[in-house]
Amino acid sequence: MRAVLDACVLFPTILREILCDLAADGRFTPLWSERILEEWRHVALRLGPDAGQIAGAEIALLRLGFPDAVQPHDGDRAIDLDFPDPTDRHVVEAALAGDADVIITANLRDFPQRMMAGIGLRAVHPDAFLLDLFRKDPDHVTKVIGAVCDKAVAMGGDMTPVQMLKRGQLPRMAKAVRS
Repeated sequence: MRAVLDACVLFPTILREILCDLAADGRFTPLWSERILEEWRHVALRLGPDAGQIAGAEIALLRLGFPDAVQPHDGDRAIDLDFPDPTDRHVVEAALAGDADVIITANLRDFPQRMMAGIGLRAVHPDAFLLDLFRKDPDHVTKVIGAVCDKAVAMGGDMTPVQMLKRGQLPRMAKAVRS
């Protein structure tokens, strides 16, 4: 499966780490565009210059880890579509350029289901996407989540995997992992 990761799932760190670790294990192929990466950096800069520098370093690591992930976003295949937020057209263009199956985004209202189906795409919330992967291989997904949580704890955090998932706005995954 090929999936475009919208900027809102690349930042925050917890969600990005989970998704990228699962992608690195071959569970799906991540895609994004230069504009998506710049949106992430722009949002991080709102937290201050240090956060912007950290985002820059993390983006560089993503480029190294997934060298084929960057897709063009400046096509015209979605130009006639009436988006609720026209500034999200570039995400769909990247998905179409990369022959993606899905766009993973927390902003589902910006990608109406009917419109997306008309161009052969789906927009899926990260909680639903991860839950689907969990149903296919619960042990592996739980292991990845545990490793991300261990990383967070090693960096000074103090939370359980369930708390981490809730903090990452993944309540259904938190419930599944708890069960």
